[in-house]
Amino acid sequence: MKRTLIGLFITSLLFMYPAMAAADAAEGDVIITLGENLTEQQKQQILSEMNAPENAQIITVSNAEEHKYLDGVVPKAQIGTRAISSSMITIGPKDSGLDVETHNISWVTEEMYTNALITAGVKDAKIYITAPFRVSGTAALTGLMKAYEVSSDKVIPDEVKKVANEEMVKTAKLGESIGNDKAVALLAGIKEEISKNPPKTDADLRSIIEKVANDLGITLTEDEINSLISLFNKMKNLNIDWNQVNDQLSKAKDKLSTFLQSEEGKTFIQNIIDILKEIWNAIKSAFTSTDQQK
Repeated sequence: MKRTLIGLFITSLLFMYPAMAAADAAEGDVIITLGENLTEQQKQQILSEMNAPENAQIITVSNAEEHKYLDGVVPKAQIGTRAISSSMITIGPKDSGLDVETHNISWVTEEMYTNALITAGVKDAKIYITAPFRVSGTAALTGLMKAYEVSSDKVIPDEVKKVANEEMVKTAKLGESIGNDKAVALLAGIKEEISKNPPKTDADLRSIIEKVANDLGITLTEDEINSLISLFNKMKNLNIDWNQVNDQLSKAKDKLSTFLQSEEGKTFIQNIIDILKEIWNAIKSAFTSTDQQK
């Protein structure tokens, strides 16, 4: 439940990119991606695990496709030589957001996938990511974006795919030093600030990064700051309509992350958008009432 709330909140908070892959698929449609190098037994194991419907559309993802968007972002050895990660996307109702669940994924969290999928323009879907054994999960995003392209009959530009993958990996790396929840909240906060005050220079962008980090009680190294500046400069070149950020905040509602339950998280969100505090109190009250009835 907590994982779902985290993913849904980040979906609402971070949805700022144009709908580059506007879904034409019907609600309830299912698209499955299978790693090309899975054995037949592994394929059947994964399809059974997913409870895949008989009418699901199945596509394959190759290791070459994984390398296309991950080379230069993570070491080639980490990408490997086989395509193993698999996924299932179920198209949801309009404005339902993303609900991401993982199995056997050891490095990339559900929130990080959600964040990166939003960058790629994916929305309103239930997503399940898995592998027959523990994997880092870096390659799964390629399959997810390919599946969404198939479902929507739209092309996600290669430069968007590359930035989405880079964002996912950099968030995961930050998570190693500051914690996964804080890493996701940091990226969310930076985007929120950019939507309100678009930076004109690297110095402006640095100021935003340092401000958000300070609000969250995070200490970043100089290398981490420079890495974030590089990432957000790439996003800037994608002609993002940052004004869409505030329009999407109204969808946050009860889609809150575990991090927001901490004192740091509450303070951070209160500084950014006061209305979320009232919503969060209402949710806590509802949960308390439910617990008392049990």
